[in-house]
Amino acid sequence: MREWQNQSPVRWYCRYHIVIVPKYRQKAIFGTLRKDIGKILRELCHQMGIELVEGHAMPDHVHLCLSIPPKYSVANAVGRLKGKAALRIHREYLGRTRHFTGLHFWARGYCVSTVGFDEAVIRQYIRNQEEQEKRAEQLALGDFLPRREVKYNDVAGPGSLSAP
Repeated sequence: MREWQNQSPVRWYCRYHIVIVPKYRQKAIFGTLRKDIGKILRELCHQMGIELVEGHAMPDHVHLCLSIPPKYSVANAVGRLKGKAALRIHREYLGRTRHFTGLHFWARGYCVSTVGFDEAVIRQYIRNQEEQEKRAEQLALGDFLPRREVKYNDVAGPGSLSAP
């Protein structure tokens, strides 16, 4: 069921699936930062008047489902969110206290998709992203596992192969 929001002349329901990545797609989100990044993003969203509906942090990217009011553009909201989050991450986790000019945590761009009638599917995708990525890695690793040696079957003749 959709939860329509109200502002004085407008009723709105604007949800976006957003993916942001650290600079150079490095696996920089781990340990205490991975545990606390949700709290950081939730607090920043609350300060900006944006609802963080769903989110999940992976080592090299963050999935967010945001409800952004129509008075903000998506680019402005994501830019402010990434900028303020980068400052807090540098201050609280990377030990910087001042001179933040030139420091970067997030890559320049982001991926955004509108969420329509398939909101439940997207929220489930965000929740299960880690398991899906682990399965994909396992399948990819299966290509690199050592193969069993294949021997000739003496009974069938010299052209047929059989596994031991």
